[in-house]
Amino acid sequence: MPSLLIVRQAVKFILVGILNTFVDLGVLNLLIFTTGIASGFGYSVFKGVSFTVAVVNSYILNKFWTFKTTGSFGKFFIVSLIGFGVNVGVASVVVNIIGNQLLSFGVSEKIWANVGAIAATFCAMIWNFIGYKFMVFKK
Repeated sequence: MPSLLIVRQAVKFILVGILNTFVDLGVLNLLIFTTGIASGFGYSVFKGVSFTVAVVNSYILNKFWTFKTTGSFGKFFIVSLIGFGVNVGVASVVVNIIGNQLLSFGVSEKIWANVGAIAATFCAMIWNFIGYKFMVFKK
């Protein structure tokens, strides 16, 4: 049943995504903690690094567990690169534009950095599932 397969893959993709979110946030917060930088260009660079680490983890788990098929790393890289743009772009807008407005209301810069990262994760997750399912790991 094809629809059951897609649901099963979507559930596995979500589980991989949850793990990748922890990897992403863990690396991001490690960089923030060790440098004290939680906004501006440095934040955007850190978000790029943390997203990249999570993407490598994603490729391995999605290839061997979620979709159980060979996938072109080149196609995976292109889909992930677009996802990277969505992820870093959304996080940067949320933190550096929206967050700057809300910091005057007493919202912690470090908390807002995580809000931006989570919002970005949800946006990139939608793009990544569609791209991985129908372009990279299609059977």
